[in-house]
Amino acid sequence: MNDFITEFILLGDPNIRWVLSGSVLFGLAAGALGCFAILRERALVGDAVAHAILPGVCLAFIFTGDKDPFALLIGSVIFGWVSLVVMDYIVRNTKLSSDTAIGMVLSVFFGLGVVLLTYIQSTGNVNQSGLDAFLFGSAASMLPEDVKLFGMVSILVLLALVFLFKELKLVSFDPGYASVIGYPMKRMEFLIATLMVVTITAGLQAVGVVLMASMLIIPAAAARYWTDSLLAMLIIAAAAGAFSAIFGAAVSYGVPSMPTGPWMVVSCAIFFTISYFFAPVRGEYRRKRQRRLLKKKITGENLLKVFYKLYEMDDNRQKGRTISDLVKRRNMKPGELKKSLQHLVKNKWLNHYSGNPEAWTLTDAGFDEAKRVVRLHRLWELYLTQKLDLEGDHVHDDAESMEHMITPELEAQLIAILNNPERDPHQRVIPGQNGSNIAEGGK
Repeated sequence: MNDFITEFILLGDPNIRWVLSGSVLFGLAAGALGCFAILRERALVGDAVAHAILPGVCLAFIFTGDKDPFALLIGSVIFGWVSLVVMDYIVRNTKLSSDTAIGMVLSVFFGLGVVLLTYIQSTGNVNQSGLDAFLFGSAASMLPEDVKLFGMVSILVLLALVFLFKELKLVSFDPGYASVIGYPMKRMEFLIATLMVVTITAGLQAVGVVLMASMLIIPAAAARYWTDSLLAMLIIAAAAGAFSAIFGAAVSYGVPSMPTGPWMVVSCAIFFTISYFFAPVRGEYRRKRQRRLLKKKITGENLLKVFYKLYEMDDNRQKGRTISDLVKRRNMKPGELKKSLQHLVKNKWLNHYSGNPEAWTLTDAGFDEAKRVVRLHRLWELYLTQKLDLEGDHVHDDAESMEHMITPELEAQLIAILNNPERDPHQRVIPGQNGSNIAEGGK
């Protein structure tokens, strides 16, 4: 434990400093750039490019006879770009879909890379040792010159994302508008593709071609659950990528038999799982909670409508309404009905009638809320019949759904469009704010 603290946490080991520096810089760049890949629906393109880079690495080694980082970078970028051009050509000039083009390029280029890798292994070149690490990654084998070059590439990618943030945002969300106002779309496409290629190249030695797409996709996909802001999404994704690098390096240091790259991906997957269930903006737990609250709201408002309609029938607001009275007007399960009644009592929209726990009356606040829901229902029915020429007996179900979604602003627009209506298509009074009807309330 003391060794872990002194050498890893305090960065006492020079090798750990190099591995962490390279991995963290790559994690930052891949996480941030992956946001634009996901928003532009190009996530799988990154996977294809990562696999297509392998023959570039092999050919660079064959021509130079050494694992020179700069030569490997040039070979990787060239083949990454060739793969993008080939995918684009297939989509534009054949009837094949983009996913088919991606699958073809990924498999063919990767197969060529494996063939070249096998050839290199058969040559007996002593410098080939560690070249196969580009398949699955081997961050621990990174040399200072590797970290310097690929770290610089990652820094350049991050700087490009910072300085071109507005342009990349517009191109990602509305390419049609960007083209209309004169943005050089082809140059922007070229830039984004180049950034993706060099980022993938920078991460090959850390995570390898097989897992490279995970570092582009997973942090960005997880970040999307936490926010609706692109800037916040970039920051979260970049932080997730950097943390995954630290986590992977820590596991690899603690258990030397464990590789850094795969554990980086595992940590990203853990973060995605947490985000999927518990993120505050789009997490599954929050979505289910919102659905429960919406269902409770709709059930309560429907029940208030029943109370109001019973009041319309006998003009007696103070009369206690029993469960049997309510069930006759609206078919609800007894358990659901009792829960909804308890909810309305808790909200002070209902009171127990003369202390009787089996009968309820509307409070003043409940009466106003019931009027509001009935008013929205009848306004929408009238709008559908007058403006969309629907039959009066065909509009109830639509109004039943819409009445819970209409905002005060939309309600005011409906009243204005319908010219302060008095009655709905069934000649029932549309209640206004003051207890009479809308037309009288507007006078």
